[in-house]
Amino acid sequence: MMTKKYIPLITVFSILAAFMMLTGCEEYGKVDQGRVIAYDKASKTLTMIRDASLDTLNPQYTHLPPVTYKMPVDPNEMGPEPKAGKRMKLDIDKKEVIYYASATNDFQTIPYTLIEQKDNVKKEDPLVYDAAAKKGKTFPVIDMEKKTITIYSKRQKVLVTFTVADEYFALPQDTWDSGDEARIYYKEEGQARRFMNVSKTDIFKK
Repeated sequence: MMTKKYIPLITVFSILAAFMMLTGCEEYGKVDQGRVIAYDKASKTLTMIRDASLDTLNPQYTHLPPVTYKMPVDPNEMGPEPKAGKRMKLDIDKKEVIYYASATNDFQTIPYTLIEQKDNVKKEDPLVYDAAAKKGKTFPVIDMEKKTITIYSKRQKVLVTFTVADEYFALPQDTWDSGDEARIYYKEEGQARRFMNVSKTDIFKK
């Protein structure tokens, strides 16, 4: 049986962008990538933290300050609208959550006490997928009575439930939620020509 070979999304996007530029007479554009921390549906504007890593399998959302883009003028150049979130990293080894704090324009680290962790949880697993509704379950789940927070990381394939110091439960819910990964092709600073929602795009879907 022939094994399906997967091409990294950043490679596909780069090839596509290069092809579009070579077949036209316009100047070369640039590709930017990051995690969305804010999205204004009315003004079609997103703000993201750039990925500082060259390794697509191990992103590092650590580049400050955040960058803001207007979405493409042509709706045909725009993928699914992005979901925003402030969680930049779930470190299951150090048992920490790193999030972007808007008030200080910096990253903050929250240590947690692990209650339960399930590894190798794929997106179709009943633990995280509602088969009847044919969609993924909503995370994070914050239980104020039990003082627990449950997070699912699709990229890490891990489902964790933990508790944190009481003061952290006052933080907004999007502190614990990761925003969608966005990829943008642009020529003018701040104005996207093309937008790909990497988190919600399956390039192999027929």
